[in-house]
Amino acid sequence: MESLYLLVPLAPLAGALLAGLFGRIIGRAGSHVATILGVAVAFVASVVIAQDVIGNGNTFNGALYTWAISGSLRMELGFLIDPLSVMMMLVVTFVSLMVHIYTIGYMHDDPGYQRFFSYISLFTFAMLMLVMSNNFLQLFFGWEAVGLVSYLLIGFWYTRPTAIYANLKAFLVNRVGDFGFVLGIGLVAAYFGSLDYATVFAAAPGLAGETVSLFPGVEWSLLTVACIGLFIGAMGKSAQFPLHVWLPDSMEGPTPISALIHAATMVTAGIFMVARMSPLFELSETALSVVLVIGAITALFMGFLGIVQNDIKRVVAYSTLSQLGYMTVALGASAYSVAVFHLMTHAFFKALLFLAAGSVIMGMHHDQDIRNMGGLRRYMPVTWVTSLLGSLALIGTPLFSGFYSKDSIIEAVAESHIAGAGFAYFAVVVGVFVTAFYSFRMYFLVFHGSERWRGGSHDDKHASRHDDDHGHRHGLGPHDDPHESPWVVTLPLVLLAIPSVLIGYLTIGPMLYGGFFGDSILIATNHRAMAEMAEAFHGPLAMALHGLSTLPFWLALSGVAVAALFYLKRPDIPAAIRARFSAIHRILENKYGFDDFNQWFFANGARLLGGQLWQRGDRALIDGVLVNGSARLVGRISAWARQGQTGFVYTYAFTMIIGIVALLGLWLGI
Repeated sequence: MESLYLLVPLAPLAGALLAGLFGRIIGRAGSHVATILGVAVAFVASVVIAQDVIGNGNTFNGALYTWAISGSLRMELGFLIDPLSVMMMLVVTFVSLMVHIYTIGYMHDDPGYQRFFSYISLFTFAMLMLVMSNNFLQLFFGWEAVGLVSYLLIGFWYTRPTAIYANLKAFLVNRVGDFGFVLGIGLVAAYFGSLDYATVFAAAPGLAGETVSLFPGVEWSLLTVACIGLFIGAMGKSAQFPLHVWLPDSMEGPTPISALIHAATMVTAGIFMVARMSPLFELSETALSVVLVIGAITALFMGFLGIVQNDIKRVVAYSTLSQLGYMTVALGASAYSVAVFHLMTHAFFKALLFLAAGSVIMGMHHDQDIRNMGGLRRYMPVTWVTSLLGSLALIGTPLFSGFYSKDSIIEAVAESHIAGAGFAYFAVVVGVFVTAFYSFRMYFLVFHGSERWRGGSHDDKHASRHDDDHGHRHGLGPHDDPHESPWVVTLPLVLLAIPSVLIGYLTIGPMLYGGFFGDSILIATNHRAMAEMAEAFHGPLAMALHGLSTLPFWLALSGVAVAALFYLKRPDIPAAIRARFSAIHRILENKYGFDDFNQWFFANGARLLGGQLWQRGDRALIDGVLVNGSARLVGRISAWARQGQTGFVYTYAFTMIIGIVALLGLWLGI
C-alpha cells in the first residue's frame, strides 16, 4: 500500500510539472488532461485507501525518507494514514477534481490557461503532503507550500495592481502567523527531542507540568505556549481574527482558485492541524480557551461584514470567514470531530457556492455586482437550483449537510464548560441569523426580483463593471441576456450539490458518535461535551425533526424572511436603515478599520522605521562613520606621517640614529 500512498500526492505533482514545464508543447488540451488525470488518479487512490483504512482497520505510520539527522533529532518525510487523514484526502481530491473540470470552462479564453492548471494541481499536491504528514517537518513543508502557491494564484492576473496587492497581503499576513507556528514547532523539537507526531503525543502527558520562562521571573506552561504558538499559525492560514484580513482580498484571483482556497485547501489547514494536535491541546485549558474566544469573534463579526458586501464573491468569502470561526469554536470546545465534520460538509457546499458565483459571473459577462443582477433563475436554471441547495446547506436547513455540522457545533458549545463558552454560544447562535440573512440577500438579489441588468445605466452599474486581466471592460449591455454556463461548469455544480444535501445525513452517526476517528483524535475525560451530545443523539432523522423546534432553526428562518422582505418586497427598507445607521454602516464597509490600522501602523510604521534606519543607520552610521569616517581617519594619519617625509638625507639619517639608540636601550634594559 505504500506505493499507493505515494501515488496520492505525486500524481497531482506530475500533472503540475507536465502543464507547467511542457504546457506550450502539449497545448491547452494536453495541460488540462494531464492535471485532471493526475487529480482523478489521486482521488481514486484515496478511495481505495479509505476502504482499506475504514473497512479493514489498516492504518500506516512510517518514515519514507530521512532528510537529515542532527544529534538525536531526525528530520524525515513520512505518512500517517488514519481515518482523519483519509477523510481529508477524500475531500481535497474530490473538490480539487471538481475545480479542475470547472476550470476548463471558466478559464477557456485566458492566455495563462496552462499556467493556471499547473498552479492548482501543485496546490493540491501541497495540501495532500500537509494532511498526510506524520511529523512536524513535513507538516511545515506542506504548510509553506500551500502559502507559496496561494501567493501565485491570488496574483495570477499579475497585470492588475489590486491582484499584486492582494497576494502580497496574503503572503505577509501568513508570515506573521507562521512566525508563531515556527516557535511552536521549535518548542516541541527542543523539549520533546523529536518531530514525530507519535513520539511527541506519547511524551506530552509527562511534560504537562513543564514550564518555560519567556520573561525573567515569569513562568509559563510549556504546552500552553507551544499550543498557542501552533494556533497562531492556524490563525494565519485559517484566517482567524485578527489575521483574517488577507482572505477577502484573495478574491482577486480567478474564481476556481477562490473555491479551492476557501473550501478544501489552505484555510482548512489550520483546522486540520489543531484537530491533529488534539493530544497537545487537551493538556492546556488556557490554549483551548484562546481558541474558543478567537473562533467566536471570527464567527460573529466576520458574518456582519457579509451583510454589506455587493461583490458576489466577497459575500461568499466573508461567509467562509464566519464558518471557519464556527470550526474554530468547535475545536476550542474539545469537539474536534465536530470541527472536522463541519470542515467536510462546508468544503462541499462552499465550493458549490463559489463555483456557482463564478457561473453567474460568466453569465453576466464578468459583472460581479449583485445590485446589477436579478431574475437570473429564468436564464441560468442549473446555477439557480444548485445555488439554492448550497445556500440552504450553508444556513443549516434540517436534513441538509450544513444543518448536522452547524447544529452539532452549537450543541457542543452549549455543553462546554471551558472559559469563554458562554460568549462563544452567544456568537454562534446570533451568527445563525446573520448567515441566513446575508446568504439569502445574495440569493434573492441574484436570482429573483427585477432584471436590473436590462438597459440600466445607473451609477452603481457603471462603477461596478469588472476589468479582466487585460483591462477590458465587461458587463451586460442593454440588449444582452445572461446565459447558462457550459456543461464543464454546470457538471461540477451538480456533483457538488449532491454531497451538500446528503453527506451530513449519511455520515454524522459514524463520524461523531460511532468512533470513526478512533485514536486520530484524543479528548480528555474532563471535557464531556461530546459524551453528553452522544447521549442525546438518536439518529440523523430524529435530529432533523427535533431541529425544527430549536432556536437556530427559527433564527435561520427569520434571517431568510427578513432578507425576502428587504430585497423582494420592500427594497426601500435597507436604504432607510443605511441612512439611519450610517455610522455603523461605515464601520462595516471599512471592515472595522483593520485595513486602515494595518496600513497606518504596520505599513507606514515600517516605512518610518526604514526611513530612520536609512537616515541614521545607513547614511549617518555606515556611510558617515564607518566608510567615510574611516577614510578621513586614514587621511589624517597619513597627513601626520607625511610630515616626516622631507626628502633630505640628513633627516632620514637622524631618524635612523634615534631608532638605533631606542633599540639598544630596549636590548640593554636601560
